[in-house]
Amino acid sequence: MPDIKSRWLALYVLCLGDLMIVLDSSIVNVALPSIQTDLAFSQAALAWVVNGYLLTFGGFLLLSGRFGDLLGNKRVFLGGVVSFTIASIGCGLAPSAELLVIGRAIQGLGGAAVSAVALALIMGLFTEPGERAKAMGVFGFVMSGGGALGVLLGGVLTGLFSWHWIFLVNIPIGVAVWIAARRVLPADDVVPSEARVDVVGAVLVTASLMLSVYAIVGGNDAGWTSARTLLMLGGGLALMIAFIAREARITNPLVPLRLFAHRNVSVSQIVGVLWAAAMFAWFFLAAIYLQKVLHYDALDVGLAFVPMSVVMAYCSLRVSDKLVMRFGIRPPLVAGLLMAAASLALFSRAPVGGSFVVDVLPSMILLGFGAGIAFNPVLLAAMGDVEPHEAGLASGVVNTSFMMGGALGLAVLVSVSSARTESLLADGAAQVEALNGGLQLAFAAGAVAALLAAIVGGVFLRPKPMSDMAPEGSEVEVAAA
Repeated sequence: MPDIKSRWLALYVLCLGDLMIVLDSSIVNVALPSIQTDLAFSQAALAWVVNGYLLTFGGFLLLSGRFGDLLGNKRVFLGGVVSFTIASIGCGLAPSAELLVIGRAIQGLGGAAVSAVALALIMGLFTEPGERAKAMGVFGFVMSGGGALGVLLGGVLTGLFSWHWIFLVNIPIGVAVWIAARRVLPADDVVPSEARVDVVGAVLVTASLMLSVYAIVGGNDAGWTSARTLLMLGGGLALMIAFIAREARITNPLVPLRLFAHRNVSVSQIVGVLWAAAMFAWFFLAAIYLQKVLHYDALDVGLAFVPMSVVMAYCSLRVSDKLVMRFGIRPPLVAGLLMAAASLALFSRAPVGGSFVVDVLPSMILLGFGAGIAFNPVLLAAMGDVEPHEAGLASGVVNTSFMMGGALGLAVLVSVSSARTESLLADGAAQVEALNGGLQLAFAAGAVAALLAAIVGGVFLRPKPMSDMAPEGSEVEVAAA
């Protein structure tokens, strides 16, 4: 086991690598108008700058997590960083719309590899409960605050320079992470095994996830009740059923179904889906409100997210771990999710011509507190019951639930917003009033999702006490002996 200084240095490197990945799920939102103008995207094709990334990222998380368990988490992490960095160069220099979308898809592949194993590496580095809670607070900020930082960074880079830099900024970060990770991450300790990767299972689950994500992100354009959307969702569900049936009967499954026999693992996935649905949609819809309703430019939108980012960082890094160690996992999780629900409900009343100080800032501050407090307990609850040799897989499952929840939530709430806007326009409302009415309804729906996450977590989670989470032979048990 590395000494404490080495462990924390490794944590910072892992978090920087994962932050680079998380940023790219939201950093392009503010830059989309500039990208559309420069590369002559059609309005329908523009969505694929976001969707191309989500599609491959969500589809390959489980497979990447399993590769981490079998081949070594460090090896998979380094490979993911290299792939993501090279793809970022391609995106930043892309001369056409088609090449940008291809680059974004490759970014998703690299991002899946990094995200799927980063959490597993952190859980292996920190076994003492107090240290683990602090480490997860740092990682929780990266995961939850990355969306806000992405909007901030996207606005600043686009406003001061050009959209190309939202991708090119990844190059020095990726190189630095790769060099540092080679030096500070512990060597892979993969137990020799005759187990092979379940190739058929990998194809089934990856195809199922990609088909489902494709149907979700295209649901607004094609229509949620259209034959295309229903056939894709049905196909994704059929492939998932075939995958589950296969995993139940083979000797070396890609995803051992016993993983979901752990109550906290299963419940955490539900909480994660609902929580990510609210959060992903909030970042996207809040940026639209600031740009299209309050008429902020890209730089102003980025700067508007600064207060929330500061509050979220403080709560994640200085408050969340203390609450977890004092009250356990469940109380701060529920309190944070309730604050997030209140934030979304508050934003649902933001008017046309609203004031930033009165109508935007209070909601952002409240969400900063809620997200900063809640994310750490969600991750701890999901990973606390898992055996070390399956940490990579569990990490992939956790990230998959968040990614699928985010993609589903964003697509559904944007669809709700669009339907409400069209209805108000048909009734004779002005364009900006109709748009704002749609956003208000979507924020209210997001508040319901966050509230349901709080209820599910509060009622059904049965997390272990933090003192019970140290594995056998850990520093805590050695000290006790």
